[in-house]
Amino acid sequence: MRIAIIGNSGSGNSTLARWLTERTGAALLDLDTVAWVAGQIAVPKPSDEAENEVRSFCAAHENWIVEGCYANLVDAALAFSPKLLFLNPGEEQCVANCRARPWEPHKYDSREDQDARLHLLLSWVSDYYRRTGEMSLAGHVSCFAGYAGPKRELRAAPVLTPPSHDLLTWID
Repeated sequence: MRIAIIGNSGSGNSTLARWLTERTGAALLDLDTVAWVAGQIAVPKPSDEAENEVRSFCAAHENWIVEGCYANLVDAALAFSPKLLFLNPGEEQCVANCRARPWEPHKYDSREDQDARLHLLLSWVSDYYRRTGEMSLAGHVSCFAGYAGPKRELRAAPVLTPPSHDLLTWID
């Protein structure tokens, strides 16, 4: 199984990817881990370097899940013919999910540090619908529309507990 998941921050990408990984044992790549220079705040890696890391990950694993908000990095994974899920639940749901997200120790030193930056994340989430580029709604729609392989856009968060029959049928 190979699945690429794209969507706005707070759309449920990480939640769905973790659930799929636990269910299937597939290798997981959170694109945040290749998009940014490790140990530095908000310093992006050169695009070609990050894209090469995605291709290396995909080539190294038979079964994998790649998830994030970077259309160029998802495009790198699409060369390996996965199923593509575009999570697009809308701004209100994305904001609500961001407000409810647990501490992410791989991104923040403490829960307090994460909470102090929440206003930046919420602004980023809202701007998704107006900005352009790889991490925008327009960029995600373009990535989705341009993929000829199996794909699905979800306008609501998938039901995971218990998993919906529709979701199980599509991913298996």
